[in-house]
Amino acid sequence: MKVVTPDAAITCDAALVAAFSVLGKRWNGLLLAALAGGSASFSELRRSLGGISDTVLSERLSELTHCELISRTVDDGPPVAVRYELTDRGLALMPALNELIAWSRENLAQPEVR
Repeated sequence: MKVVTPDAAITCDAALVAAFSVLGKRWNGLLLAALAGGSASFSELRRSLGGISDTVLSERLSELTHCELISRTVDDGPPVAVRYELTDRGLALMPALNELIAWSRENLAQPEVR
């Protein structure tokens, strides 16, 4: 593991760039965290995030599926149902997200929950 130092900011680790190209997009980390509790439908995810548009949610789910962090399963029904869940890659990211949550609670002002 490469340690990031002030001098390293000029030549940032390519792996960190790759991670933040996915996790740095608004909603992606929250979607992954929402799926940590188990599979969910599109509408369940939309309700849990509050404020995300259907278009953006669809784009983010497609991107996370493409990165193989989540999987999409279609149940022919009736009615037809689509569910999303974390893959093994997505599950492997959960310890890092939990550490980020802990760091945030200790070091950042927390927004009010409405």
